[in-house]
Amino acid sequence: MPKILVTGGAGFIGSHLVDVLINESHEVAIVDNLSTGTKKNLNDKAEFYELDIQSVELEKIFQEFRPEAVFHLAAQIDVRKSVAEPMADAHANILGAINVLENTHRAGCKKIIFASTGGAIYGDASEIPTPETYPAWPISPYGIAKLTTEHYLYYFNEIHKLPYVALRFANVYGPRQNAAGEAGVVAIFCHKILVGEKPNIHGAGTQTRDYIYVGDVVAANLAALATDKIGSFNVGTGIETNVNQIAGLIKNALGVKVKFEHGTAKPGEQQRSCLNCKKIKQELGWSPRVALEEGIERTARWFKTNR
Repeated sequence: MPKILVTGGAGFIGSHLVDVLINESHEVAIVDNLSTGTKKNLNDKAEFYELDIQSVELEKIFQEFRPEAVFHLAAQIDVRKSVAEPMADAHANILGAINVLENTHRAGCKKIIFASTGGAIYGDASEIPTPETYPAWPISPYGIAKLTTEHYLYYFNEIHKLPYVALRFANVYGPRQNAAGEAGVVAIFCHKILVGEKPNIHGAGTQTRDYIYVGDVVAANLAALATDKIGSFNVGTGIETNVNQIAGLIKNALGVKVKFEHGTAKPGEQQRSCLNCKKIKQELGWSPRVALEEGIERTARWFKTNR
């Protein structure tokens, strides 16, 4: 089995991916600066390097471990922070990605799989569900950085013949998601209810997203590793769900009757986001398997035992 390096392997999605790779008998190394990931997420069978992906020391890890494939998930993940600090976002998400790409190429790796974004790349699209062919004009530095990295992937493939797959994730949720962030509404709601705080919905709660369970995202990454296809692929369900519906499912899963408060809507918040995933189904043979209700029940159970 090929040796695999996972950047961001102590984080939410990355740690789930590492666990499956280890179970499939891969030799795995993790690079993570623990800015959002945690040591408790680490698989003790993986080699761990506590390092920022921008560091010049990254080259030593590649030369020492000699991975055959790379999953690049490490990132600054907060869209709001990217708006407030675009320079810091660009350092982490563009310059950090270039450092990973250069070392992947120099080490002679056979493939890189990149964690991109669906909603932040397309913005408020007029075509719902949105396909990969829809014009990508991001309106956040976070989305711009992800799209820029996809362009660098294309460059490294064209010039250096480095195969790649960019996976444009919808709204990922599931166990281990950070409830202290801004993005994970399922995690935030579960945590607040369980600690006795009143969860707040921004605006009317009619804004929609495409919610995809973390286990299905891991399966998409494995499909990307196995394929010889190159390019960008949406990873979602193709189903819109609004925040009020999510709140209802979480209340049912936790068995509570808490009342959600409605606060001021976020200025400029995207109102609809949903991905057309026909391409990945046709070309990589991947489809989501975990229904939203089941995924939220699994997530709620995890938060109950890990609060």
